[in-house]
Amino acid sequence: MARRTIFVLLSALAGMALFGRGEELTGPFMAIGFSIGAVTGGLILLGEYALQRASFGIIVGGTAGLAVGLVLTGLVEWVGSVIFDVETFLFHIGGLLFLLGLPYLGLVLGAKFGQLSITGPAKRTEHAADGGNHKILDTSVIIDGRVADLCETGFLEGTFLVPQFILHELQHIADSSDSLKRARGRRGLDILNKIQKMVDIDVRIVDDDFPHVKEVDSKIVLLAKKVRAKVITNDLNLNKVAELQGVRVLNINELCNALRPVVLPGETIRVFVLKEGKEAGQGVAYLDDGTMIVVDNAKRCIGRNVDVVVTSVLQTTAGRMIFTRLKEEAEKEEFQVARG
Repeated sequence: MARRTIFVLLSALAGMALFGRGEELTGPFMAIGFSIGAVTGGLILLGEYALQRASFGIIVGGTAGLAVGLVLTGLVEWVGSVIFDVETFLFHIGGLLFLLGLPYLGLVLGAKFGQLSITGPAKRTEHAADGGNHKILDTSVIIDGRVADLCETGFLEGTFLVPQFILHELQHIADSSDSLKRARGRRGLDILNKIQKMVDIDVRIVDDDFPHVKEVDSKIVLLAKKVRAKVITNDLNLNKVAELQGVRVLNINELCNALRPVVLPGETIRVFVLKEGKEAGQGVAYLDDGTMIVVDNAKRCIGRNVDVVVTSVLQTTAGRMIFTRLKEEAEKEEFQVARG
């Protein structure tokens, strides 16, 4: 910031010196020169800002197109003056049109050609025709990390879009004063870096933003609709909002639930009762994949392995719960029914 301020000030002083050359540096000359120099310096800084945001291909293509436009303007002027050999007002209007139009069209077309030659048509995220193969990663799924494992197995491939506002959110979490949040944010950045290095995955950082929208989830949905991409997440709320607005969602939790072993009512399994359940007398156990198992009347069995019979399975987006009862009780009840 200080460098730009000094540059504008020097430009203003240079303008004041040029306009005041041969004249006394007083009054109007100082004011006019100072103003013109400051405006010129500001315009140069605007040009610097535009060049920093433009890609190398756009700069090269635009420069080449501008040069070609100027050359064509000179040729048209020369041919016109030789053929007509007149200096009319209409001729000057036509010359002005060519002088302004051809360089401008050359600049625009050259920049477009330069962008396509460097990035290729598939690199554009705006209005992408093949947007169905594009996937947007949200903050939660990046921090979760399982998406990197899926990419390594080859089940996920194609183009991953990571908006700048997601990167800013990750960086904000990584810079948090809370040690737990800071660790999660840094893990997310490491996971993203890991995915970016994979051969079959094309990770693109996109600048699309929606300043009028504050919620990150809403921005993700709007971007997905704009570029016709899918959203990869494990956030249940984002999942519901996206589906309501017609955006396809790949939920990592749903995928994991689908891959868990199928457990049917009536099946017998052996589990380790880990703790007491919420209801009176219940015990809680877990399968190796983390599925919760609720065992009726198993409070007395905490800390032991027991055989249980599945009574029902509750499947939700957030996970799966298996309700069971002790096998000895189930057999006892069956024996009593058979005798009765």
